[in-house]
Amino acid sequence: MLLVVDQMRADYVDKFLGQWTGGLKRLVEEGAWFRDAAYPYAPTETCVGHATISTGAFPATHGMVANAWWDRKDQKMVTCTADPDPNAKYIGYTGATPKGADTAWRMAVPSFAEELKFQTSGATRIVTFSLKARAAITMAGHKADAATWFDGGAWVTSSPYATEPFIEEQAKSHPAKADFGKTWALSLPESAYWYGAKALGAVPPDGWGLTFPHALRGKTGFGEPDGAFYEQWASSPFADTALTELAEKAVDALKLGNSNGTDFLAVSYSSVDYVGHEFGPRSREIQDILVRLDKDLGNLFAQMDQKVGRGNYVVALSADHGVVPVPEDMQSTGADAGVLHLPEVQERIEKALESFNYAKPAVARIAGSDIYFSPGIYEKLASDSNAMNAVLEATRTAPGVAAVYRAEELRDRPATQSPTHRAFAYSYFPGRSGDLFILPKPYWLLDGTPLGKSRSYGTGHGVPYNYDQHVPVLLMGFGIQPGQYFQPITPADIAPTFAALCGITLASRDGHVLAEALKKPSEPGVPSQPTR
Repeated sequence: MLLVVDQMRADYVDKFLGQWTGGLKRLVEEGAWFRDAAYPYAPTETCVGHATISTGAFPATHGMVANAWWDRKDQKMVTCTADPDPNAKYIGYTGATPKGADTAWRMAVPSFAEELKFQTSGATRIVTFSLKARAAITMAGHKADAATWFDGGAWVTSSPYATEPFIEEQAKSHPAKADFGKTWALSLPESAYWYGAKALGAVPPDGWGLTFPHALRGKTGFGEPDGAFYEQWASSPFADTALTELAEKAVDALKLGNSNGTDFLAVSYSSVDYVGHEFGPRSREIQDILVRLDKDLGNLFAQMDQKVGRGNYVVALSADHGVVPVPEDMQSTGADAGVLHLPEVQERIEKALESFNYAKPAVARIAGSDIYFSPGIYEKLASDSNAMNAVLEATRTAPGVAAVYRAEELRDRPATQSPTHRAFAYSYFPGRSGDLFILPKPYWLLDGTPLGKSRSYGTGHGVPYNYDQHVPVLLMGFGIQPGQYFQPITPADIAPTFAALCGITLASRDGHVLAEALKKPSEPGVPSQPTR
């Protein structure tokens, strides 16, 4: 079983463990807790992290370099899972008719789950759930028995993945709209919360205030569920519970863990990410939603104990990335923090090239850290050192910029002592990555909001600093030696460790087996043959 908590910083475990009583606490107390786990690459985003965990590869290998990037051929932004194949189509449950299609066709290597199914002659069932397509799909891989996500108020999948009757039944009997009118209130005494009632710099969803309680009543507060309600629902613990219930139904309906093969169940809990973006890491909302998730996971593990047998399954929990503190909150400490306005960087580059007679716009798009130039511009800059130096200087001197890297400096993962240089190199995938790469200063938030407009979120992630890279890695169950481990690892090590337990081989060698957390053959609970 793979569990990914979207945007769960590693320090949340240390801070809030004493308040947990369910599944999160059990993972720490009964499992192997890797205290120094971090992504080594730069684009710490959802699609990248899930693909890394799933494949055991870094983005320079698996190709999922961001949630979305600039497509040079079509001159437009594309999401990591958007599939242009007209034969690929969304399939909605409960009569929903969503448009478009998302698949794993851009993922350059198979997932662990795919390899497991292929190498065991199809005996494995692959079932994944998330609120986000890019999470459910990358965990599953290119094909699955069920890969399901939430879109426009309904649970959906797409044509490469099978549909399952139990999901239809659950979607009908427990639709998200049934939570309309519920209220998310504090689940602990007010004195138990670390932070003030109002998170500094927070930007809550429409219809919510800055303090608890948060009512799920949409934008107007009455009537039928609207778009604002579904945004509120996704940002609440009720969405986590819905995902947990789907996972429990999958175990029952498909009898996961009771066939001749090793089954793969994965859940990505998206709500922590939405809450973190809106309220930041120093908020009562983050603390409370993890208390609720702890209870949900306790219920899921109890069901697995009953249906599969305690010790007969293995669980890995990690996160796809962390999060930077809300800039306004960080500024209150006196730290050098702020917002790096990407439209301002683009303006500076255009102005720097005016005297060199380059066609406008020279910059096609800035997406996250990546600067993409219009067709032919970067090739011209490469042979025009004066213009190139003007561009680099204009970018470096923008408020909040620490450094700028060129694509040529990152290819083939060059040896370097600079951890940030290496992080961008681990992320570079020819054809998809940008031409130039911006490294912001620590605690500076990359922001693409048009100049003159207020940003629509509190904070974000996506850079090679520890607050975005450092995540929990917890393993529990079959073949796992409990304890705390302090050696540096990456979440790319999860898939190779799963592979070692199952006796299969992965294509990638970016990750490695966490051998120190595996029981030796002479220890109790370790078979002489790989698990099936």
